[in-house]
Amino acid sequence: MSAAFVAGEVAGRAVPVVAGVLGAGGVAVAALPSRLRMRGELRKRWRTWALAAPLFLGAFFLGRAGAFALAAGLGVVAVGEYARMAGLPRGERAVLGVAAVAVPGVAWAAPAALDLRTAGVLLIAAAGVALFSGDAAQGFTRASRTVFGLLWIPVSLSGLVLLGDTAVAVGVAVAFGDVGAWCGGTALGRRGLLSRPLSPLSPNKTWAGVAGAAAATAAALAAVGALSLLLWAAVLVGCVLGDLLESMVKREAGVKDAGSWLPGFGGLLDRIDSLLVALLLTMVVTL
Repeated sequence: MSAAFVAGEVAGRAVPVVAGVLGAGGVAVAALPSRLRMRGELRKRWRTWALAAPLFLGAFFLGRAGAFALAAGLGVVAVGEYARMAGLPRGERAVLGVAAVAVPGVAWAAPAALDLRTAGVLLIAAAGVALFSGDAAQGFTRASRTVFGLLWIPVSLSGLVLLGDTAVAVGVAVAFGDVGAWCGGTALGRRGLLSRPLSPLSPNKTWAGVAGAAAATAAALAAVGALSLLLWAAVLVGCVLGDLLESMVKREAGVKDAGSWLPGFGGLLDRIDSLLVALLLTMVVTL
């Protein structure tokens, strides 16, 4: 698996697009009437977006090293949140933590090595702790949850390194898609066919939200000069399935959010759940 890393044209186009949207969003949020129930929450979310956007985009202007640092940083935090929700013991948490740095590191230093050899190493690492602890009661569950976490987080985040400029387009489009889904659900999701929920896992997610995400992701990809049918489909499916996937994990764990430290969102996984699946699907259709 290999791809040339070029953080150039798309990243350059993304900066004014994101800056313009953030500026317009800031004005809109500031103008919200004080009686609006969600005013405080929306302001928190805008502040988080305003901080996260330059960190995300700035990493790609540092080349492969910046993309690796971004992927590893996001991965370490995300696997910690996932391990807590999944109830994984210390050994499996260590495996996930090491992989959060090692997998993007391999994508940076030796991308051609990300093949069946890496898959075999990850499988053995995921099962090894439970195997040698002799856990006959929960060993298979522990190993399965660890494999899932490895594929969902470190492997997906390696796309930030492997996809180069395309990763910038995916990240921007997913962010726009999340906002579009909220707007679509709010405006169109109260009655009619579009008000039907996508899944019992998340009753608030409706087909109206999918329509909003579809329009927003297409607009974002077009704005940064990266619109194609396959990329749009990968991003849109990632936006839809990523959120439902994390809802499934949270439902079984009995928690509302993956964390509580990220203003307006909860935890990091609550913010990047769609990005993870979108990156994975983008690698499938482009690499």
